[in-house]
Amino acid sequence: MPVRKALTEAETKPVYELDAARKVVALTIDDGPDPRYTPTVLALLQQYGIRATFFLIGENVVEHPELVREIADRGHHIANHTWTHPDLRHLSDTKVRDELQRTSDLLYKTTGRQPTWFRAPGGDWSPESLKVAADLGMRNMAWSVDPRDWSRPGTSAIIDTILKDVRSGSIVLNHDGGGDRSQTVAALKAYLPVLVDSGYFFTAPPN
Repeated sequence: MPVRKALTEAETKPVYELDAARKVVALTIDDGPDPRYTPTVLALLQQYGIRATFFLIGENVVEHPELVREIADRGHHIANHTWTHPDLRHLSDTKVRDELQRTSDLLYKTTGRQPTWFRAPGGDWSPESLKVAADLGMRNMAWSVDPRDWSRPGTSAIIDTILKDVRSGSIVLNHDGGGDRSQTVAALKAYLPVLVDSGYFFTAPPN
């Protein structure tokens, strides 16, 4: 069994922003992997030398383990986004633990890495999910910039929201799974070079 880090109480609280002392941004990608969009996202990240954090759904990991290994092999962080993407606030304690435990165990089996970050679907944490995540050695990552790309508001709307709202220490939320993510991919192609040219550095928050 993997060794899991014991967390302090402060480390169990969701993180909404990074240290703003540096001009740094964390790009987070949710709901994958998806063979239609994840490879293009990976290629874009490699083009610009960006490390991101991928919050993966267990059901998708089962279907596409080779994509999960590729994400890990390219140096990105592998993170837990539950098994089925439910609203955790409406589940029993046993079901919450099953959603997180199964996903962490599968990610470890698939990549050899123990995930150290968790994101509740919709950002809807529950007291039990915070407890279970801590038991499994995972901190909780929220976000500060949300273009609502999952709702397909249009490529230009995604770009405009991110460029308007991003600042030093931002955690940006995007999606490469869960539906048609062509707008997200098109937006990434447009806004990543703008942020790089503006002097932003990208980070996958430390384990």
